[in-house]
Amino acid sequence: MNKVILTSLTIGIISSLLFLPFESFGAKKIRTLVIDPGHGGDPGAIGSFSQEKNITLEIALKLGKTILANFPDTKVLYTRTSDKAVALKDRTALANQAKADLFLSIHCNSNDSKACNVKPKGFETFVMGMHKSDANLDVAKKENAAILNEKNYLEDYESFDPNSPDAYIIFSLFQNAHLDQSLTFASKLQTHYQKNIPSVNRGVKQAGFLVLYRSTMPAILTEIGFINNPEEEKYMNSEEGQAQIVKSLFNAFKEYKYQVEGFNNQTDSKNGKDDNDTPIVENTDQTPTKPTSNSQATAKPIYEKPHTANKNKTNIIFKIQFASSSIDKPLNALEFSKLTELSKIQQNGIYKYFSGKESTLEGAQALLKSIQENGFTDAFIVVYKNGERISTADAIRILKEQNK
Repeated sequence: MNKVILTSLTIGIISSLLFLPFESFGAKKIRTLVIDPGHGGDPGAIGSFSQEKNITLEIALKLGKTILANFPDTKVLYTRTSDKAVALKDRTALANQAKADLFLSIHCNSNDSKACNVKPKGFETFVMGMHKSDANLDVAKKENAAILNEKNYLEDYESFDPNSPDAYIIFSLFQNAHLDQSLTFASKLQTHYQKNIPSVNRGVKQAGFLVLYRSTMPAILTEIGFINNPEEEKYMNSEEGQAQIVKSLFNAFKEYKYQVEGFNNQTDSKNGKDDNDTPIVENTDQTPTKPTSNSQATAKPIYEKPHTANKNKTNIIFKIQFASSSIDKPLNALEFSKLTELSKIQQNGIYKYFSGKESTLEGAQALLKSIQENGFTDAFIVVYKNGERISTADAIRILKEQNK
């Protein structure tokens, strides 16, 4: 790449950065999400029986459907909904024009199997920045090579050569105003991948992706697995595998959305009595406020209480506090439709949300695990006796004395 081209690209990046709005956590809501199924038209990475473009599209559409079912007030846009070619620059442009709050690009990984006998595996997520290893650069080069299928790529990308390591020097100057938010979402996603996908956590990384660098919102590119690894190709094409991948993506989105919007901010003590708790009487039939389908209105709970004899003679009730916030959400909100026995209280202007009424610590622990696995990772057990909150330690002591 010659110096004139490098200077032109650098000026373009710096100019775009001057107009990037800085938005901190808690300052806005996640109203619009753009999901970008990698490739389309061109197959992308190729496995033994499948192509990247088809897997990413299936995952993207399933994820969007899940988000809309749980957050009907969120607008979900796709860069493509069929097998059609979309220029990399147009994908980000769509998100910018829609003033999206988050951009998520989904891809399948691959390596040069001819040059390497090892079949790598695992999931990784990238944010925009300068690569710190040759491996990160190789991933960016592979994804950026999609521009070679575009008719006017020399003009549209100012003669950027995706195969030249020198071309990526420009990204060392890139400082994304949304880097912290992008890293936060990427980290949450990797955490949920690790919980749900039986593979290797390859971590959160930085590299120069053309599909990300012009974004004016938090943006990530995630590689859900290696399509040229037979085991992972089979997994990514299976119903179970796609369900777990979508579950991971959704839960990461939910956690990120709640953090940005200031909901699910568990700031109070996990033990001890709360003063001035004001119970809120509310219709708790859990009918969604905005049902989007018959299946949603009859959603099964994520946890079903085992049928056991009632041995609770101490009036001790275990609940799961899954959220606390200054935001007052109705208990029949669609996003809570899979939680059971909901209640909430107000204390000093903070609303606290609970699920369950367990009589044993074991039952509460099982419910806690279910709720945490479904995205409310900050949830914890609280205990009430005769309507007053007590510490978990006191509850255990009382139950032990009962069983003597």
